[in-house]
Amino acid sequence: MSRNGLISSLRRLINDEEPLETRSPSPFEQLRPRMNDIIGDGGILKEVVQPGEGPPVPENASVLIHYSGFLEYSDQPFETTTHLKYPQMMKLGRDVTLAGLELGLLTMKKGEFSRFLLQPQYAYGEMGCPPFIPTAAVVLYEVQILDYLDSGQVDDFITMSLEQQNTVPMSTLLEVVNTLRSFGNRFFNQNRYYNAKDRYKQAMTLLGNRETQSDLEKERIKTALLPLYLNISLAELRLERPHKALKYGNKALEIDSANTKALFRCGQAYLELHEYASAHCCLTSAQAQKPFDSDINNLLRKVTMCYKDSLDKEKDLYSKMFRELKGSVKM
Repeated sequence: MSRNGLISSLRRLINDEEPLETRSPSPFEQLRPRMNDIIGDGGILKEVVQPGEGPPVPENASVLIHYSGFLEYSDQPFETTTHLKYPQMMKLGRDVTLAGLELGLLTMKKGEFSRFLLQPQYAYGEMGCPPFIPTAAVVLYEVQILDYLDSGQVDDFITMSLEQQNTVPMSTLLEVVNTLRSFGNRFFNQNRYYNAKDRYKQAMTLLGNRETQSDLEKERIKTALLPLYLNISLAELRLERPHKALKYGNKALEIDSANTKALFRCGQAYLELHEYASAHCCLTSAQAQKPFDSDINNLLRKVTMCYKDSLDKEKDLYSKMFRELKGSVKM
């Protein structure tokens, strides 16, 4: 995303093309003809720099964006997130405080990069925001949608009573669960394992509250629970809680006894608990299904070495005890 080249480029364009005796249009005036009026009153103008894909951002969604805000004649943004590796997920209607920016986001698609020119009534108002934003300032925002999640649907579902939740279609429940899992995955990728675990468990609870009416629904619930159990198990491993990791790994195995990820998670947990025989059993079962998986093979070698060292130490301990016992008998 461009950080500060837009104003400089416009300024060079103006200086190169305008005769000295005429008043040069300002950078924002130069930009306006390239933009579209998205609400009809000229208050929010938009230029699509890079189109996105899919449907536009829904109302009350949570968006993951990079953005930079500029004042006219300024090459440096007064605020930006482009330096952040993991920008914060922002909830529309709560975290996005500028009306013009929120309305602009609702016109964008995933992957899109656009510029918005906001009049004061859609930005910081007549008062501005001293000392950074002067009074009645027109501002330019460059925005890129990295991703978004339909958290509005999740919010609506969670506010329902249990009786109401059980009346919605199973497809709606599964959409809510998938959105929560996506939130969890986002937190996990940011190394925020507690937050990730909480989202996974929230989804798990919603599935557990469902009063299933048929065998088909029960199977769909199990299918949705399996990746949640696996994700919780991995989050618990990252949090160095192998007992809980083992608990959810075993729950996954109750659904699918041959699941290699579940066997691998249990193998990792048993290794952390120094239960090498159990770890070896889980990993050899996983290896039987995926004999060329490097992660499984590497961990199995590590477990084998630890198991051998443990047996050697145990053997030495018993040998020492036997020698001491034999010596005491002779005495």
